[in-house]
Amino acid sequence: MKRKKVNVAVTGLNAIDSPGPGIPVIRALRESKEFDVRIIGLSYETLEPGIYMHDLVNKSYQIPFPSSGTKSLLTRIGYIHSVEKIDVIIPNFDAELFSFIKLEDILKKDFGIKMFLPSVEQFESRQKANLNVFGKKHKIKVPHSRMIFNVNEIPSLRNEFTYSLVVKGKFYDASIAYTPEQVVTYFNKINTKWGLPIIIQQHVSGSEVNVTALGDGK
Repeated sequence: MKRKKVNVAVTGLNAIDSPGPGIPVIRALRESKEFDVRIIGLSYETLEPGIYMHDLVNKSYQIPFPSSGTKSLLTRIGYIHSVEKIDVIIPNFDAELFSFIKLEDILKKDFGIKMFLPSVEQFESRQKANLNVFGKKHKIKVPHSRMIFNVNEIPSLRNEFTYSLVVKGKFYDASIAYTPEQVVTYFNKINTKWGLPIIIQQHVSGSEVNVTALGDGK
């Protein structure tokens, strides 16, 4: 069977100690018996290891950080498409999804680039900060959590949580705190990197299992 040729742009090339999903996604694409893929790597920094894995990534381009906004991302993607003729983009980071979701219709209409993404409402509903509401709506047990915006809120956490706690960033990073002093330390560290709010979550001990499902909506 002749495989269909597809140009696929993939983000998440930071294959470090805490790896992005991009490289595993690329490996899976290259094992496909249906598609003959040419991979365009989209990186945020020049030291992302995936850029230099030439057996996996055919060509790499740097794109602006999500904080730069959708206009600069659209301009950059437009340029890359003019050179590479992208068929599909697979974004792999939570922090970038909002920008790509907002551009999905434009990229499809103006450039013929396709993506498979949730709506803004679907994406927002499963944010860490909305976990309690999501759990109640879908009858899923989730640890009690609360958003905080200031270190002055930390002492009052004893009123609704028992230590240990998990201190989480809105996009990434999570650390287990056993004392209020540790919560302050992790609050400041994560705030510097990812901004507010910080999510405080009741720590539940046990084995970590990650499950991912992909469907067509039906």
